[in-house]
Amino acid sequence: MNPILTRPVRSKLAESLCGVAAAKRLRVPLPASLLRPLKWRTALMLSVLTALPGVVTLAGAAEARPKPLFPDAAPVCSVGDLMKVSLPNTTIDSAVLDPSDGSCRVTATVTHPPAGDRVTVFIALPLKGWNGRFRGTGGGGFVGGSPRNLRGPLDLGYAVGATDTGHEGGGGSFALDANGRLNWQLIRDNAYLGIHDMTVVGKALVKAFYGRDPGYSYFVGNSTGGRQGLMEAQRYPNDYNGIVSGCPAINWHRFLLCDLWPQVVMLAAGNLVPKEKLDAATAAAVAACDGLDGVTDGVIDDPTRCSYDPRALVGAKVGESTFTESDADVVRKIWQGPRAHDGSFIWHGMVPGTDLFETAGTTGSPLAGKPFGIALDYLRHYLVQDPKWDWTTLTPARFELLWRQSVEQYGAVIGTDDPDLAGFRDRGGRVIIYHGLADQQIPAGGTIDYYKRVQQRMGGAEKTAQFARLFLVPGVNHGFRGAGPSPTGMVDAILRWVEEGQPPERLVAASVDKEGKVARTRPLFPYPQIAKYKGSGSTDDAASFVPSLSAP
Repeated sequence: MNPILTRPVRSKLAESLCGVAAAKRLRVPLPASLLRPLKWRTALMLSVLTALPGVVTLAGAAEARPKPLFPDAAPVCSVGDLMKVSLPNTTIDSAVLDPSDGSCRVTATVTHPPAGDRVTVFIALPLKGWNGRFRGTGGGGFVGGSPRNLRGPLDLGYAVGATDTGHEGGGGSFALDANGRLNWQLIRDNAYLGIHDMTVVGKALVKAFYGRDPGYSYFVGNSTGGRQGLMEAQRYPNDYNGIVSGCPAINWHRFLLCDLWPQVVMLAAGNLVPKEKLDAATAAAVAACDGLDGVTDGVIDDPTRCSYDPRALVGAKVGESTFTESDADVVRKIWQGPRAHDGSFIWHGMVPGTDLFETAGTTGSPLAGKPFGIALDYLRHYLVQDPKWDWTTLTPARFELLWRQSVEQYGAVIGTDDPDLAGFRDRGGRVIIYHGLADQQIPAGGTIDYYKRVQQRMGGAEKTAQFARLFLVPGVNHGFRGAGPSPTGMVDAILRWVEEGQPPERLVAASVDKEGKVARTRPLFPYPQIAKYKGSGSTDDAASFVPSLSAP
Protein backbone atom coordinates (compact mmCIF):
# COMPACT_ATOMS: atom_id res chain seq x y z
CA MET A 1 0.00 0.00 0.00
CA ASN A 2 1.21 3.50 -0.78
CA PRO A 3 2.31 5.04 2.54
CA ILE A 4 0.84 8.37 1.44
CA LEU A 5 -2.64 6.86 1.69
CA THR A 6 -2.29 5.47 5.19
CA ARG A 7 -3.22 7.36 8.35
CA PRO A 8 -0.41 8.44 10.71
CA VAL A 9 0.45 5.88 13.37
CA ARG A 10 2.63 6.00 16.46
CA SER A 11 5.10 3.33 15.43
CA LYS A 12 6.74 0.68 17.57
CA LEU A 13 10.09 1.80 16.18
CA ALA A 14 9.54 5.35 17.36
CA GLU A 15 8.59 4.04 20.78
CA SER A 16 11.74 1.95 21.02
CA LEU A 17 14.00 4.74 19.78
CA CYS A 18 12.57 7.65 21.71
CA GLY A 19 11.33 5.97 24.86
CA VAL A 20 8.06 6.73 26.60
CA ALA A 21 7.70 10.15 24.96
CA ALA A 22 7.46 8.46 21.56
CA ALA A 23 3.99 7.20 22.36
CA LYS A 24 2.70 10.71 22.93
CA ARG A 25 2.44 13.89 20.92
CA LEU A 26 5.00 16.52 21.82
CA ARG A 27 3.59 18.43 24.82
CA VAL A 28 6.55 20.41 26.09
CA PRO A 29 5.93 24.18 26.10
CA LEU A 30 7.56 25.91 23.16
CA PRO A 31 7.89 29.57 22.17
CA ALA A 32 5.09 30.72 19.91
CA SER A 33 7.66 31.64 17.28
CA LEU A 34 8.49 27.95 16.89
CA LEU A 35 4.91 26.90 16.38
CA ARG A 36 3.61 29.43 13.91
CA PRO A 37 3.66 28.33 10.27
CA LEU A 38 7.12 28.45 8.77
CA LYS A 39 7.74 31.15 6.23
CA TRP A 40 8.84 30.16 2.76
CA ARG A 41 11.00 32.24 0.55
CA THR A 42 9.32 34.76 -1.66
CA ALA A 43 9.57 33.95 -5.33
CA LEU A 44 11.86 36.13 -7.38
CA MET A 45 9.49 36.12 -10.34
CA LEU A 46 5.96 35.69 -9.04
CA SER A 47 4.15 36.27 -12.31
CA VAL A 48 6.20 34.03 -14.56
CA LEU A 49 5.37 30.94 -16.54
CA THR A 50 1.94 29.90 -15.29
CA ALA A 51 0.19 30.47 -18.61
CA LEU A 52 2.20 27.92 -20.57
CA PRO A 53 0.35 24.62 -21.06
CA GLY A 54 1.90 21.54 -19.54
CA VAL A 55 4.84 23.41 -18.02
CA VAL A 56 6.09 22.55 -14.56
CA THR A 57 6.79 25.98 -13.12
CA LEU A 58 8.96 27.46 -10.46
CA ALA A 59 9.11 31.16 -9.73
CA GLY A 60 12.71 32.14 -10.36
CA ALA A 61 15.29 30.47 -8.16
CA ALA A 62 12.71 29.93 -5.42
CA GLU A 63 10.58 26.84 -5.05
CA ALA A 64 6.90 26.34 -4.47
CA ARG A 65 6.06 24.94 -1.06
CA PRO A 66 4.99 21.32 -1.58
CA LYS A 67 1.56 20.17 -0.44
CA PRO A 68 1.86 18.26 2.85
CA LEU A 69 1.63 14.51 2.48
CA PHE A 70 0.47 14.06 6.09
CA PRO A 71 -1.47 17.18 7.14
CA ASP A 72 -1.74 16.08 10.78
CA ALA A 73 1.92 15.03 11.13
CA ALA A 74 3.57 16.22 14.32
CA PRO A 75 6.50 15.15 16.50
CA VAL A 76 5.84 12.06 18.60
CA CYS A 77 8.88 12.37 20.81
CA SER A 78 10.78 15.16 22.47
CA VAL A 79 13.86 16.77 21.01
CA GLY A 80 15.93 15.46 23.89
CA ASP A 81 14.81 11.91 23.25
CA LEU A 82 16.45 12.02 19.81
CA MET A 83 19.75 11.67 21.67
CA LYS A 84 18.69 8.07 22.38
CA VAL A 85 18.37 7.08 18.71
CA SER A 86 20.63 4.10 18.12
CA LEU A 87 22.23 3.38 14.75
CA PRO A 88 25.31 1.28 13.89
CA ASN A 89 28.60 3.16 14.20
CA THR A 90 26.70 6.39 14.81
CA THR A 91 26.75 8.81 17.72
CA ILE A 92 24.09 11.49 18.17
CA ASP A 93 26.19 14.42 19.32
CA SER A 94 23.46 16.98 19.91
CA ALA A 95 19.76 17.67 19.40
CA VAL A 96 18.58 21.19 20.07
CA LEU A 97 15.72 23.55 19.26
CA ASP A 98 16.57 26.34 16.83
CA PRO A 99 14.25 29.30 17.48
CA SER A 100 15.39 31.06 14.30
CA ASP A 101 13.71 28.57 11.98
CA GLY A 102 11.41 26.48 14.19
CA SER A 103 13.35 23.24 13.85
CA CYS A 104 15.03 20.51 15.76
CA ARG A 105 18.69 20.51 14.74
CA VAL A 106 20.57 17.23 15.15
CA THR A 107 24.28 16.64 14.68
CA ALA A 108 25.60 13.10 14.43
CA THR A 109 28.94 11.39 13.76
CA VAL A 110 29.26 8.24 11.65
CA THR A 111 32.41 6.11 11.60
CA HIS A 112 33.56 3.15 9.50
CA PRO A 113 35.65 0.89 11.73
CA PRO A 114 38.51 0.27 11.80
CA ALA A 115 39.36 3.34 9.70
CA GLY A 116 39.06 5.94 12.45
CA ASP A 117 37.28 8.40 10.20
CA ARG A 118 34.48 10.74 11.29
CA VAL A 119 31.65 11.78 8.98
CA THR A 120 29.59 14.61 10.49
CA VAL A 121 25.90 14.67 9.61
CA PHE A 122 23.56 17.62 10.08
CA ILE A 123 19.79 17.05 10.15
CA ALA A 124 17.00 19.63 10.54
CA LEU A 125 13.45 18.55 11.41
CA PRO A 126 10.60 21.09 11.30
CA LEU A 127 8.57 21.17 14.51
CA LYS A 128 5.50 22.29 12.60
CA GLY A 129 4.51 22.12 8.94
CA TRP A 130 6.57 19.05 7.97
CA ASN A 131 5.63 18.32 4.36
CA GLY A 132 6.18 14.58 4.79
CA ARG A 133 9.38 14.38 2.76
CA PHE A 134 13.12 14.01 3.41
CA ARG A 135 15.60 15.95 1.31
CA GLY A 136 19.32 15.42 0.95
CA THR A 137 21.69 18.20 -0.01
CA GLY A 138 25.20 18.14 -1.41
CA GLY A 139 28.28 20.25 -1.86
CA GLY A 140 30.65 21.73 -4.42
CA GLY A 141 34.24 20.95 -5.35
CA PHE A 142 35.75 18.87 -2.54
CA VAL A 143 33.16 20.19 -0.07
CA GLY A 144 30.73 17.41 0.78
CA GLY A 145 28.04 19.77 2.07
CA SER A 146 27.27 22.26 4.79
CA PRO A 147 24.65 22.90 7.49
CA ARG A 148 24.06 26.21 5.71
CA ASN A 149 22.29 24.18 3.03
CA LEU A 150 19.52 23.18 5.44
CA ARG A 151 17.63 26.43 5.81
CA GLY A 152 16.11 26.75 2.33
CA PRO A 153 14.53 23.27 2.16
CA LEU A 154 13.57 23.53 5.83
CA ASP A 155 11.60 26.70 5.12
CA LEU A 156 9.61 24.68 2.57
CA GLY A 157 8.72 22.05 5.14
CA TYR A 158 11.29 19.38 4.34
CA ALA A 159 13.16 17.31 6.88
CA VAL A 160 16.61 17.91 5.44
CA GLY A 161 20.16 16.65 5.74
CA ALA A 162 23.72 17.74 4.96
CA THR A 163 27.16 16.30 5.67
CA ASP A 164 30.83 17.25 5.57
CA THR A 165 31.57 13.79 4.04
CA GLY A 166 34.37 13.28 6.54
CA HIS A 167 36.54 16.39 6.28
CA GLU A 168 36.52 20.13 6.86
CA GLY A 169 37.58 22.80 4.39
CA GLY A 170 37.29 23.13 0.64
CA GLY A 171 40.65 21.77 -0.46
CA GLY A 172 41.77 18.29 -1.45
CA SER A 173 44.47 17.87 1.21
CA PHE A 174 42.36 15.35 3.12
CA ALA A 175 43.25 12.79 0.43
CA LEU A 176 46.74 12.45 1.96
CA ASP A 177 47.43 11.25 5.48
CA ALA A 178 50.12 12.60 7.81
CA ASN A 179 52.72 10.45 6.05
CA GLY A 180 51.81 11.72 2.61
CA ARG A 181 50.06 8.52 1.59
CA LEU A 182 46.59 8.29 0.11
CA ASN A 183 43.90 8.19 2.79
CA TRP A 184 41.53 5.88 0.98
CA GLN A 185 38.86 5.92 3.66
CA LEU A 186 38.48 9.70 3.51
CA ILE A 187 38.51 9.53 -0.30
CA ARG A 188 35.66 7.01 -0.18
CA ASP A 189 33.79 9.06 2.41
CA ASN A 190 33.94 12.10 0.15
CA ALA A 191 33.18 10.15 -3.02
CA TYR A 192 30.07 8.28 -1.90
CA LEU A 193 29.85 7.00 1.70
CA GLY A 194 29.21 10.34 3.40
CA ILE A 195 26.05 11.13 1.45
CA HIS A 196 24.70 7.62 2.07
CA ASP A 197 25.47 7.99 5.79
CA MET A 198 23.60 11.29 5.87
CA THR A 199 20.61 9.67 4.19
CA VAL A 200 20.46 6.70 6.56
CA VAL A 201 20.75 8.91 9.64
CA GLY A 202 18.27 11.45 8.31
CA LYS A 203 15.58 8.90 7.55
CA ALA A 204 16.04 7.21 10.93
CA LEU A 205 15.62 10.53 12.73
CA VAL A 206 12.50 11.30 10.69
CA LYS A 207 11.08 7.93 11.73
CA ALA A 208 11.89 8.57 15.37
CA PHE A 209 10.69 12.17 15.50
CA TYR A 210 7.44 11.88 13.55
CA GLY A 211 6.68 8.22 14.15
CA ARG A 212 6.68 7.41 10.45
CA ASP A 213 8.98 7.16 7.46
CA PRO A 214 9.12 10.02 4.99
CA GLY A 215 6.53 9.57 2.26
CA TYR A 216 9.16 10.37 -0.36
CA SER A 217 12.85 11.26 -0.33
CA TYR A 218 14.62 13.60 -2.74
CA PHE A 219 18.19 14.64 -3.39
CA VAL A 220 18.86 18.02 -4.99
CA GLY A 221 22.33 19.29 -5.85
CA ASN A 222 24.53 21.04 -8.40
CA SER A 223 28.14 20.41 -9.42
CA THR A 224 29.55 18.05 -6.78
CA GLY A 225 25.99 17.87 -5.45
CA GLY A 226 24.83 16.82 -8.90
CA ARG A 227 27.50 14.11 -8.92
CA GLN A 228 26.51 12.99 -5.44
CA GLY A 229 22.90 12.60 -6.53
CA LEU A 230 23.80 10.42 -9.49
CA MET A 231 26.20 8.43 -7.30
CA GLU A 232 23.27 7.70 -5.00
CA ALA A 233 21.28 6.40 -7.97
CA GLN A 234 24.21 4.21 -9.02
CA ARG A 235 25.36 2.83 -5.66
CA TYR A 236 22.35 3.16 -3.35
CA PRO A 237 19.26 3.07 -5.57
CA ASN A 238 16.89 2.70 -2.61
CA ASP A 239 17.95 5.92 -0.90
CA TYR A 240 15.92 8.41 -2.97
CA ASN A 241 12.70 8.45 -4.97
CA GLY A 242 13.73 11.47 -6.99
CA ILE A 243 17.00 13.20 -7.83
CA VAL A 244 17.69 16.59 -9.38
CA SER A 245 21.25 16.72 -10.70
CA GLY A 246 22.51 20.06 -11.99
CA CYS A 247 25.80 20.53 -13.92
CA PRO A 248 26.94 17.24 -12.36
CA ALA A 249 30.64 16.65 -11.69
CA ILE A 250 30.36 13.12 -13.05
CA ASN A 251 33.28 11.73 -15.05
CA TRP A 252 35.32 13.30 -12.22
CA HIS A 253 38.27 11.07 -13.04
CA ARG A 254 38.21 12.29 -16.65
CA PHE A 255 37.18 15.93 -16.69
CA LEU A 256 38.81 17.38 -13.57
CA LEU A 257 42.44 17.07 -14.61
CA CYS A 258 41.36 18.34 -18.04
CA ASP A 259 40.48 21.66 -16.41
CA LEU A 260 44.26 22.16 -16.43
CA TRP A 261 44.50 21.58 -20.18
CA PRO A 262 44.28 25.31 -21.06
CA GLN A 263 47.30 25.95 -18.83
CA VAL A 264 49.17 23.04 -20.42
CA VAL A 265 48.44 24.45 -23.87
CA MET A 266 49.72 27.89 -22.93
CA LEU A 267 52.84 26.49 -21.24
CA ALA A 268 53.66 24.36 -24.28
CA ALA A 269 53.16 27.33 -26.60
CA GLY A 270 55.14 29.68 -24.38
CA ASN A 271 52.20 32.05 -24.71
CA LEU A 272 50.12 33.10 -21.71
CA VAL A 273 47.03 34.66 -23.26
CA PRO A 274 45.61 37.58 -21.24
CA LYS A 275 41.97 37.81 -20.27
CA GLU A 276 41.07 40.52 -22.77
CA LYS A 277 42.15 38.29 -25.66
CA LEU A 278 40.26 35.29 -24.32
CA ASP A 279 37.18 37.47 -23.91
CA ALA A 280 37.61 38.84 -27.42
CA ALA A 281 37.67 35.32 -28.87
CA THR A 282 34.56 34.38 -26.91
CA ALA A 283 32.70 37.51 -28.02
CA ALA A 284 33.69 36.93 -31.65
CA ALA A 285 32.46 33.33 -31.53
CA VAL A 286 29.12 34.40 -30.05
CA ALA A 287 28.73 37.08 -32.70
CA ALA A 288 29.54 34.62 -35.47
CA CYS A 289 27.34 31.75 -34.24
CA ASP A 290 24.43 33.68 -32.73
CA GLY A 291 21.37 33.20 -34.88
CA LEU A 292 22.11 29.69 -36.10
CA ASP A 293 18.76 28.74 -34.57
CA GLY A 294 16.98 31.57 -36.36
CA VAL A 295 16.97 33.87 -33.33
CA THR A 296 19.55 36.57 -32.62
CA ASP A 297 19.77 36.88 -28.84
CA GLY A 298 23.44 36.80 -27.90
CA VAL A 299 23.37 33.06 -27.21
CA ILE A 300 24.96 30.10 -29.01
CA ASP A 301 22.12 27.62 -28.71
CA ASP A 302 24.13 24.66 -29.97
CA PRO A 303 27.91 25.16 -29.56
CA THR A 304 28.63 21.95 -31.52
CA ARG A 305 27.39 23.74 -34.63
CA CYS A 306 29.64 26.76 -34.11
CA SER A 307 32.57 26.49 -36.53
CA TYR A 308 34.08 29.90 -35.83
CA ASP A 309 37.85 29.93 -36.33
CA PRO A 310 39.74 32.26 -33.94
CA ARG A 311 42.27 32.87 -36.70
CA ALA A 312 39.76 35.38 -38.00
CA LEU A 313 40.88 37.64 -35.14
CA VAL A 314 44.57 37.56 -36.06
CA GLY A 315 45.83 41.10 -36.51
CA ALA A 316 42.95 42.68 -34.61
CA LYS A 317 43.76 45.21 -31.93
CA VAL A 318 42.72 43.98 -28.47
CA GLY A 319 43.37 46.55 -25.79
CA GLU A 320 47.01 47.59 -26.10
CA SER A 321 48.10 44.46 -27.97
CA THR A 322 47.39 42.57 -31.17
CA PHE A 323 45.73 39.18 -31.47
CA THR A 324 48.35 36.79 -32.87
CA GLU A 325 48.52 33.44 -34.66
CA SER A 326 49.78 31.92 -31.41
CA ASP A 327 46.77 33.34 -29.52
CA ALA A 328 44.43 31.84 -32.09
CA ASP A 329 46.14 28.45 -31.83
CA VAL A 330 45.84 28.45 -28.03
CA VAL A 331 42.13 29.29 -28.15
CA ARG A 332 41.49 26.68 -30.85
CA LYS A 333 43.18 23.94 -28.80
CA ILE A 334 41.23 24.92 -25.67
CA TRP A 335 37.95 24.71 -27.61
CA GLN A 336 39.01 21.43 -29.19
CA GLY A 337 39.80 19.88 -25.82
CA PRO A 338 42.63 17.63 -24.62
CA ARG A 339 44.25 15.39 -27.21
CA ALA A 340 46.84 12.63 -26.86
CA HIS A 341 50.26 12.65 -28.47
CA ASP A 342 48.81 10.93 -31.54
CA GLY A 343 45.94 13.42 -31.81
CA SER A 344 43.32 11.05 -30.42
CA PHE A 345 40.48 12.30 -28.23
CA ILE A 346 41.01 12.54 -24.48
CA TRP A 347 38.12 14.71 -23.30
CA HIS A 348 35.70 17.48 -24.24
CA GLY A 349 36.91 21.07 -24.43
CA MET A 350 35.50 24.39 -23.30
CA VAL A 351 33.17 25.15 -26.19
CA PRO A 352 32.83 28.49 -28.04
CA GLY A 353 30.75 30.90 -25.98
CA THR A 354 32.28 29.72 -22.71
CA ASP A 355 34.21 32.06 -20.41
CA LEU A 356 37.75 30.72 -20.87
CA PHE A 357 39.38 32.66 -18.05
CA GLU A 358 38.17 30.23 -15.36
CA THR A 359 40.57 27.54 -16.58
CA ALA A 360 42.97 29.61 -18.72
CA GLY A 361 43.44 32.24 -16.05
CA THR A 362 46.52 34.44 -15.79
CA THR A 363 47.66 36.96 -13.23
CA GLY A 364 50.39 39.47 -12.47
CA SER A 365 52.94 41.32 -14.55
CA PRO A 366 54.63 39.68 -16.28
CA LEU A 367 51.79 37.23 -16.74
CA ALA A 368 51.82 33.96 -14.83
CA GLY A 369 49.35 31.11 -15.14
CA LYS A 370 46.50 30.88 -12.63
CA PRO A 371 45.10 27.33 -12.87
CA PHE A 372 41.66 26.26 -11.70
CA GLY A 373 42.12 25.57 -7.98
CA ILE A 374 40.09 22.38 -7.64
CA ALA A 375 41.90 20.76 -10.56
CA LEU A 376 45.28 21.80 -9.16
CA ASP A 377 44.40 20.30 -5.77
CA TYR A 378 43.36 17.08 -7.46
CA LEU A 379 46.63 16.93 -9.40
CA ARG A 380 48.80 17.56 -6.35
CA HIS A 381 47.01 15.48 -3.71
CA TYR A 382 45.36 12.65 -5.62
CA LEU A 383 47.79 12.06 -8.50
CA VAL A 384 51.38 13.16 -7.80
CA GLN A 385 50.77 13.10 -4.01
CA ASP A 386 52.93 16.14 -3.41
CA PRO A 387 51.12 19.28 -2.13
CA LYS A 388 53.98 21.48 -3.36
CA TRP A 389 54.47 19.94 -6.81
CA ASP A 390 55.37 22.58 -9.40
CA TRP A 391 52.51 22.49 -11.88
CA THR A 392 54.42 24.70 -14.32
CA THR A 393 56.56 21.66 -15.18
CA LEU A 394 53.46 19.95 -16.61
CA THR A 395 54.05 19.03 -20.25
CA PRO A 396 51.49 17.60 -22.70
CA ALA A 397 53.20 14.19 -22.38
CA ARG A 398 53.07 14.23 -18.56
CA PHE A 399 49.48 15.47 -18.70
CA GLU A 400 48.50 12.49 -20.85
CA LEU A 401 50.14 10.03 -18.47
CA LEU A 402 48.52 11.62 -15.42
CA TRP A 403 45.12 11.58 -17.12
CA ARG A 404 45.42 7.85 -17.79
CA GLN A 405 46.49 7.35 -14.18
CA SER A 406 43.44 9.28 -13.01
CA VAL A 407 41.08 7.17 -15.11
CA GLU A 408 42.51 3.89 -13.90
CA GLN A 409 43.07 4.86 -10.26
CA TYR A 410 39.90 6.77 -9.43
CA GLY A 411 37.24 5.72 -11.91
CA ALA A 412 35.81 3.06 -9.59
CA VAL A 413 35.65 5.27 -6.50
CA ILE A 414 34.59 8.71 -7.73
CA GLY A 415 33.99 8.46 -11.48
CA THR A 416 30.18 8.41 -11.04
CA ASP A 417 29.78 7.38 -14.67
CA ASP A 418 28.15 3.95 -14.32
CA PRO A 419 25.30 3.92 -16.88
CA ASP A 420 23.56 0.95 -15.25
CA LEU A 421 20.65 2.59 -13.40
CA ALA A 422 18.46 -0.53 -13.39
CA GLY A 423 18.23 -0.67 -9.61
CA PHE A 424 17.11 2.93 -9.39
CA ARG A 425 14.68 2.55 -12.28
CA ASP A 426 13.19 -0.70 -11.01
CA ARG A 427 12.33 0.74 -7.60
CA GLY A 428 10.51 3.62 -9.31
CA GLY A 429 13.24 6.26 -9.07
CA ARG A 430 13.18 9.34 -11.29
CA VAL A 431 16.04 11.70 -12.15
CA ILE A 432 16.25 15.08 -13.89
CA ILE A 433 19.70 16.10 -15.12
CA TYR A 434 20.33 19.60 -16.44
CA HIS A 435 23.48 21.33 -17.64
CA GLY A 436 24.43 24.77 -18.95
CA LEU A 437 25.96 24.71 -22.42
CA ALA A 438 28.35 27.54 -21.51
CA ASP A 439 29.65 25.78 -18.38
CA GLN A 440 33.16 27.07 -17.79
CA GLN A 441 34.17 24.37 -15.28
CA ILE A 442 32.52 21.11 -16.37
CA PRO A 443 31.97 20.75 -20.12
CA ALA A 444 28.41 19.72 -20.85
CA GLY A 445 29.74 17.27 -23.45
CA GLY A 446 30.65 14.86 -20.67
CA THR A 447 27.10 14.87 -19.31
CA ILE A 448 25.68 14.34 -22.79
CA ASP A 449 28.08 11.45 -23.28
CA TYR A 450 26.98 9.88 -19.99
CA TYR A 451 23.29 10.23 -20.81
CA LYS A 452 23.83 8.59 -24.20
CA ARG A 453 25.52 5.66 -22.48
CA VAL A 454 22.61 5.40 -20.05
CA GLN A 455 20.28 5.23 -23.05
CA GLN A 456 22.34 2.46 -24.59
CA ARG A 457 22.48 0.48 -21.34
CA MET A 458 18.86 0.98 -20.30
CA GLY A 459 17.12 -0.08 -23.50
CA GLY A 460 17.18 3.01 -25.69
CA ALA A 461 16.01 6.61 -25.63
CA GLU A 462 12.32 5.90 -25.13
CA LYS A 463 12.77 3.53 -22.19
CA THR A 464 15.36 5.78 -20.56
CA ALA A 465 13.04 8.78 -20.78
CA GLN A 466 10.54 6.90 -18.64
CA PHE A 467 12.77 7.49 -15.59
CA ALA A 468 15.65 9.82 -16.57
CA ARG A 469 15.66 13.02 -18.63
CA LEU A 470 18.38 15.48 -19.57
CA PHE A 471 17.79 19.19 -20.20
CA LEU A 472 20.47 21.38 -21.79
CA VAL A 473 20.42 25.11 -21.10
CA PRO A 474 21.94 27.38 -23.78
CA GLY A 475 24.02 30.39 -22.83
CA VAL A 476 24.45 29.79 -19.09
CA ASN A 477 27.55 28.88 -17.11
CA HIS A 478 28.29 26.59 -14.18
CA GLY A 479 26.15 28.74 -11.89
CA PHE A 480 23.36 28.87 -14.51
CA ARG A 481 24.03 32.55 -15.19
CA GLY A 482 24.86 34.18 -18.48
CA ALA A 483 23.37 35.60 -21.65
CA GLY A 484 20.76 32.85 -21.76
CA PRO A 485 17.75 32.52 -19.44
CA SER A 486 18.27 30.52 -16.25
CA PRO A 487 16.46 27.19 -15.77
CA THR A 488 13.54 27.00 -13.34
CA GLY A 489 11.14 24.43 -12.02
CA MET A 490 13.36 21.35 -11.61
CA VAL A 491 12.30 20.50 -8.06
CA ASP A 492 8.61 21.02 -8.81
CA ALA A 493 9.10 18.84 -11.88
CA ILE A 494 10.68 15.95 -9.99
CA LEU A 495 7.91 16.01 -7.37
CA ARG A 496 5.22 15.88 -10.04
CA TRP A 497 7.00 13.07 -11.85
CA VAL A 498 7.55 10.96 -8.74
CA GLU A 499 4.30 11.62 -6.92
CA GLU A 500 1.83 12.19 -9.76
CA GLY A 501 3.41 10.24 -12.58
CA GLN A 502 3.73 13.32 -14.82
CA PRO A 503 7.11 13.37 -16.60
CA PRO A 504 8.50 16.80 -17.50
CA GLU A 505 7.82 17.36 -21.21
CA ARG A 506 9.41 20.77 -20.93
CA LEU A 507 10.83 23.14 -18.35
CA VAL A 508 11.20 26.89 -18.65
CA ALA A 509 14.23 29.14 -18.45
CA ALA A 510 13.72 32.78 -17.53
CA SER A 511 15.69 36.03 -17.33
CA VAL A 512 14.82 39.04 -15.22
CA ASP A 513 15.74 42.68 -15.73
CA LYS A 514 17.23 45.06 -13.17
CA GLU A 515 13.77 45.71 -11.72
CA GLY A 516 13.21 42.00 -11.16
CA LYS A 517 10.64 41.68 -13.94
CA VAL A 518 10.65 38.78 -16.37
CA ALA A 519 12.45 39.88 -19.54
CA ARG A 520 12.69 36.61 -21.45
CA THR A 521 11.43 33.05 -21.21
CA ARG A 522 12.53 30.06 -23.25
CA PRO A 523 11.34 26.45 -23.12
CA LEU A 524 13.76 23.62 -22.37
CA PHE A 525 12.92 20.27 -23.92
CA PRO A 526 14.30 16.84 -23.00
CA TYR A 527 17.46 15.89 -24.88
CA PRO A 528 17.91 15.49 -27.82
CA GLN A 529 15.14 18.01 -28.50
CA ILE A 530 15.92 21.72 -28.66
CA ALA A 531 13.72 24.80 -28.73
CA LYS A 532 13.05 26.10 -32.26
CA TYR A 533 11.43 29.44 -33.05
CA LYS A 534 8.13 28.78 -34.80
CA GLY A 535 8.42 31.91 -36.92
CA SER A 536 5.91 34.13 -35.21
CA GLY A 537 5.50 35.79 -31.84
CA SER A 538 8.04 37.42 -29.58
CA THR A 539 11.42 35.72 -29.43
CA ASP A 540 11.46 36.60 -25.74
CA ASP A 541 8.35 34.49 -25.11
CA ALA A 542 8.63 30.74 -24.52
CA ALA A 543 5.26 30.27 -26.23
CA SER A 544 6.92 31.21 -29.54
CA PHE A 545 9.09 28.07 -29.54
CA VAL A 546 8.40 24.42 -30.35
CA PRO A 547 10.48 21.27 -29.85
CA SER A 548 12.80 20.14 -32.61
CA LEU A 549 15.43 17.45 -32.85
CA SER A 550 18.95 18.77 -32.45
CA ALA A 551 21.70 18.27 -34.98
CA PRO A 552 23.34 14.79 -34.87
